[in-house]
Amino acid sequence: MVIVRQFSVLTVVGVILLLSIVSLAQQRGRGRGDDSLGQPFRGVSIGGDIEPGLFEIESTGVTTAPVVEAANAFLASLSEPQREKTTFPVDDLEWRKWDNRHSPPRQGVGFDEMSEQQRNLAFGLMKASLSARGLKLSKDIMKLNGTLAELADNYDEYGEWLYWITIMGDPSESEPWGWQVDGHHLVINYFVLGDQVVMSPVFLGSEPIRATSGKFAGTEVMQAAQDKGLDFVLSLDSDQKAKAVVSSTKPGNNNLGEAYKDNIDLPEEGLLVSELRPEQKELLLVVIEEFIGNMRSEHAAVKMSEVKEHLDRTRFVWVGGTSDEDVYYYRIQSPVVMIEFDHQRRVAPFRTSEPTRDHIHAVIRTPNGNDYGKDLLRQHLEQHHSKESTNSN
Repeated sequence: MVIVRQFSVLTVVGVILLLSIVSLAQQRGRGRGDDSLGQPFRGVSIGGDIEPGLFEIESTGVTTAPVVEAANAFLASLSEPQREKTTFPVDDLEWRKWDNRHSPPRQGVGFDEMSEQQRNLAFGLMKASLSARGLKLSKDIMKLNGTLAELADNYDEYGEWLYWITIMGDPSESEPWGWQVDGHHLVINYFVLGDQVVMSPVFLGSEPIRATSGKFAGTEVMQAAQDKGLDFVLSLDSDQKAKAVVSSTKPGNNNLGEAYKDNIDLPEEGLLVSELRPEQKELLLVVIEEFIGNMRSEHAAVKMSEVKEHLDRTRFVWVGGTSDEDVYYYRIQSPVVMIEFDHQRRVAPFRTSEPTRDHIHAVIRTPNGNDYGKDLLRQHLEQHHSKESTNSN
């Protein structure tokens, strides 16, 4: 009897240890970012090499003063403890710790702990930085996260106010700085140097994509990005489509550039834009603008000019079907922008084995080393602070 009891105790202990090991393995396999964050930042490459000289420190003629003013007003509203956990050096590794999921714990001050005045000032910072469309999209994503909390009856992981803001560097019209909002289905990295802005990486999405009931009934997101991508692929002739569509089936999730994927290598696949007719190029620019246009309009115009300079070197990739009911993934990749749109498997409040139109992820990145404005920051530090370096971040 004693032996049996001892065996039972050892068995229980063994099971607990095994479950702990499995849990740790699952966390690590889920991509907590430790390995990625331990690697120096290189940036998204196309074909394995980073192309130098694409981004220069220059005047765009578009002031960033409203963004600086809004950031300072927000910071002034914070208590000392709030400010201490919200502010980081401009070259801090904190930039790269964003995650659409709920682990590891996020830094910064959360909307859930802000006073009404502080929330208004936080939204004021976003309003000064984004277009009206971009601000509405951000708020609607937050609302639909509230809808998800209602559907899943899980207010610990989901909710309208479970989003956090951090400020990197000191807001300035001449020195580099930036801000980040981090939360479920909404991540914005916004770097500023003088009158230049780099808004990437950006993560947008929702599950569900529309609220049919509850507090936020009628809220809907990401439909224009979905439909404009489909309109473009339907404009392709059979030869063009044969190059663009790398797979007509889509059994799973396809996004490549989500959290901790700062140094991914994109394959040189898909349809080259140089093979498009002029009217098709215009249709593709409409798709690109749907994402870039979430920036403040003047800064979006600067970015779109940059995109157009490299348009013929841009590629378009499609995975999935092309009907109004199909699920699909598309990627637009150029030397200066990467855009991904992906119909994903459902996760909450229930799981599906196949992707659906009711769970969408989208990612915008700046390839060739300028996510988070890293290339501009590197040049600035080399010019003005030659002993400093951001290579470790």
